[in-house]
Amino acid sequence: MKFNDMLKKKKKEEAVNTEEINDTVENNELQDINEQAEENAPSPVDTLKAELALANDKYLRLYAEFDNFRRRTIKEREEARKMEGKDVISSLLPVLDDFERALKAMENATDVAPVKEGVLLIQNKLKNALTKNGLKEMESIGSAFDPDLQEAITNIPAPNEDMKGKVIDEMEKGYFLNDKVIRFAKVIVGA
Repeated sequence: MKFNDMLKKKKKEEAVNTEEINDTVENNELQDINEQAEENAPSPVDTLKAELALANDKYLRLYAEFDNFRRRTIKEREEARKMEGKDVISSLLPVLDDFERALKAMENATDVAPVKEGVLLIQNKLKNALTKNGLKEMESIGSAFDPDLQEAITNIPAPNEDMKGKVIDEMEKGYFLNDKVIRFAKVIVGA
């Protein structure tokens, strides 16, 4: 039995040695792989350079996109400014046509009454077109003088005590456009 025991012991030793050899080989292989990975891995400087290049690329793209947006909005604003009066002008074109017809009619007219009536119709049409676009007349005569809305041309003696400091006559009408003064009324004030 001693021989058998020795044989078993030798087999055990060989098995342990084989495991040790396998472990050693595996460890060496892992070390070689790790060394190769470390050699192939980019250095921190290379990593930072790559990140910087990526950030610069993003920055340039964003800057170009913003510049294109700015140019496009400037162009759109210019086009909008050129066309902002389109609605008002379109509403006034029929009035212009009426004036042209009135001028042709006045060439052959012998009676003034129909011409006067035509001009009054055209004036009403013009006022309506402007009112639709936000224009509103100021009512000045008989109201107290307001320097924020009216411009006093002169003052004359008031016909009675109630008219002192009030507007007696209007030389030019004042107008509001969407509740903002666009032309001050030129008035004569009672003193």
